Amino acid sequence: MREDVSGWTTRLTDALIAENTASGIWRNQTLADQLADVCACNPDKILLIEGDTRLTVAEIDLQARALASALQKRGLVAGDVVSVSLPNWPETVLIDLACAMLGLVCNPIIPIYRDAEVSYILQDAGSKAIFIPTTFRKFDYADMIERHRTDLPALEHVITVRGEAAGTTPFERLLSEGDTDGFVRPYVDPNAVKLIMYTSGTTGRPKGVLHSHNTIDTEIQAIADFLSLDDSDVILMPSPVSHITGYLYGIQMPFILNAPAVFMDSWDAHEAADKIDKYGVTFTIAATVFLQELTDFSVKNDRSLPSLRYFPSGGAPVPPEVIYNAHRAFARCICSRVYGSTEAPTVTLGVSGRDEEELGATTEGYIVGHEVKIVDPATGDEVPPGVEGEILSRGPEMCLGYAAAEHNDEAFEPDGYFHTGDLATLTANGAMVITGRSKDLIIRGGENISPREVEDALHEHPAIHEAAVVAMPHERMGETGCAFVVLQDDAELSFEALIAFLGKTGMAKQKYPERIEIIEAFPRTAAGKIRKNVLRDDVAEKLAREA
Repeated sequence: MREDVSGWTTRLTDALIAENTASGIWRNQTLADQLADVCACNPDKILLIEGDTRLTVAEIDLQARALASALQKRGLVAGDVVSVSLPNWPETVLIDLACAMLGLVCNPIIPIYRDAEVSYILQDAGSKAIFIPTTFRKFDYADMIERHRTDLPALEHVITVRGEAAGTTPFERLLSEGDTDGFVRPYVDPNAVKLIMYTSGTTGRPKGVLHSHNTIDTEIQAIADFLSLDDSDVILMPSPVSHITGYLYGIQMPFILNAPAVFMDSWDAHEAADKIDKYGVTFTIAATVFLQELTDFSVKNDRSLPSLRYFPSGGAPVPPEVIYNAHRAFARCICSRVYGSTEAPTVTLGVSGRDEEELGATTEGYIVGHEVKIVDPATGDEVPPGVEGEILSRGPEMCLGYAAAEHNDEAFEPDGYFHTGDLATLTANGAMVITGRSKDLIIRGGENISPREVEDALHEHPAIHEAAVVAMPHERMGETGCAFVVLQDDAELSFEALIAFLGKTGMAKQKYPERIEIIEAFPRTAAGKIRKNVLRDDVAEKLAREA
């Protein structure tokens, strides 16, 4: 354990630092170091694109140094936390770079969060400053922060981006306070905490996940090597940069690869397709719904998006048919399932070629950069390939732990393995198949039923757009399954028809759902995951009323 300059205790040890440094996987560079390298070799390259905004490396460097100087003048020092609740705007990148220059801890907050989540995060992180829009999507962020100022004694600076509000500092004014000529970057420890990101979660309070400069850099290296990404690539980033996916590939990756990033602050498949063709986008990564909608648009409009090479997808279950449909729609794009979390951003990286389409569609692909064990949740014993168990993982991109020490005790083994809470099997060739969350298991008459297997079968039904299966109370069996489904446009589906369909799959009858709920849309976390706890509560309440 190691006391960080931020005041948090991390899981780092001298032995771990020595091991990962000696192997070369920890390069001991900060993002500010990488910006300096890119600026030295190609200052005029456009690296950030958003709407009509184009920023070259030199412009990014100048503005980031001005911002760092201004924050330094205002008294912020290494280890202080700077929160950022902004859409996918280039200003977010400048803020993160300024934090990296000074050794400040960046705390991205998803912009759809409101009073309860934002006030909790700011208090828990002890944020000294926050960057917000004045308004975005008709919501007044400045007013929200003002409502909680008396409860946030550590919060000294509120900076508004793209607008002004009473009691705040406009972003442009803060930039003007900086002295770029006189600013000298201090030394920043690459093993210090550089990021605290709160897990969206489906139950309980969010947890603050701590990452260092080295752990984040390691993750980008892994995916770049696996997919052979380099400075010839162009990144499309529709995922929120305040979420781990957007943060990694929208903020960090451009400077590590010297590859331009094209930002979208709201998702629209038509707009995404236009940007892909206009800028020659080669890589994007996003949740299942993004891939589904881009595929649907491509098919309906005969747009094969020939520049696009890679679209890994995760964060929510990716039915196999989504991958098959995407490969039929796109000229050469390799699509696959991937698996990771805020704590361990990418444990698997899917596949790197279309010749492995089946593997990319039916598994989460290959484990890269991690040591993984699949263990019996009850005994902790490792299980053989093909047997379901909980995923335990460790590796050089694993987070430094949680801000709250008690969460570390629950989640990490003494040897560094992290309890993901996710269930999976391993195939004979080492690919991983996610089968569900340990708490999502349906225990029917003492038998464990994995919802994922049933969901994959339901997704094969032509009337079903998306499905989720959850446990519901049952007087005799304890629990049985309830299927929540979103139908295709103008489709209809009865429970009897659903059961008849499942009867043709060869699935054991005890796995069949015993109820169907047709809904318009799923409740989701900010990361796009279906909130199964909400669905479980919903069906339990309906059963109670019916009784």
